[in-house]
Amino acid sequence: MRSTGPTIGVLSLQGCVHPHRPHIESLGILFKEVKTAEDMEQIDGLILPGGESTTMLKLIAIFNLSQGLEATFKRVPVWGICAGAILIAQEVHSPRQRSFGLMQIEIERNSYGRQLESFHTEVEKYPVSFIRAPKILSVGKGVTVLASREKSPIWVEQGRVMATTFHPELTSEYPSPMHRRFGEMVSAALSVS
Repeated sequence: MRSTGPTIGVLSLQGCVHPHRPHIESLGILFKEVKTAEDMEQIDGLILPGGESTTMLKLIAIFNLSQGLEATFKRVPVWGICAGAILIAQEVHSPRQRSFGLMQIEIERNSYGRQLESFHTEVEKYPVSFIRAPKILSVGKGVTVLASREKSPIWVEQGRVMATTFHPELTSEYPSPMHRRFGEMVSAALSVS
């Protein structure tokens, strides 16, 4: 049964899922784990979390979720985080791999190095983590850059699609500015639907 309030789902096949819950709930929005096409029908926004993009693609294929995801992408706002940003990019490098091409960005996997080279910094005065993070190499005309680091975009938006190359969900100050922005995107989409 569908709830009355907005619901943000997090694709829950692999990766960093549950740390999003307090950020989402602090906005007064319901959190939902998304594992099936039926789950996708019950959400108003979808987060593709950080994790391992090739593993996620394999699991999407194993569980036959591509069609459901593509239908969901057309219907609700989408936020790709780290591996999720790779999944929504138009073009992926190092190595090349399949993606859903939702956003006009070109992205390079593991651009900042291995796990040991992971680091923490601040975006919008908010602590975030770069963990085996990708780098956005270029953006298309319709893409707005909301934040950059060393001249590389790290937080971008295009229509109802948002991407961050870092993890804001690992910081326990709720909600992050990024979750707040995505919540606004979900509310705006609901108001026009």
